[in-house]
Amino acid sequence: MTATYRSMMVILALVLLTTACQSTTGKTAGTSVDDATITASVKSRLVADKPANLTRVDVDTNNGTVYLNGTVESPDQKVRAEQLAWQAKGVKTVVNNLQVQKK
Repeated sequence: MTATYRSMMVILALVLLTTACQSTTGKTAGTSVDDATITASVKSRLVADKPANLTRVDVDTNNGTVYLNGTVESPDQKVRAEQLAWQAKGVKTVVNNLQVQKK
């Protein structure tokens, strides 16, 4: 096998792998990694904000849109969770589905 042939085979394998990832999930491998990074960043910001106590907020990201789900204790916590989500790099939109827990 020549070096050129091997290089072409590697490129073909990468194209097939990327295409396969995109066809099964609707996302490219890069988009999936970006979304996972955004989710991790938002979660760490929520946990680090001790006064707000936002550890029970569920975070999902799809194509840069962050979805906040779950319950919080007050309207202020709901607003704070959204503010923290917007601070994460790569966030395009935040959908705040948080519900304020009734006392």
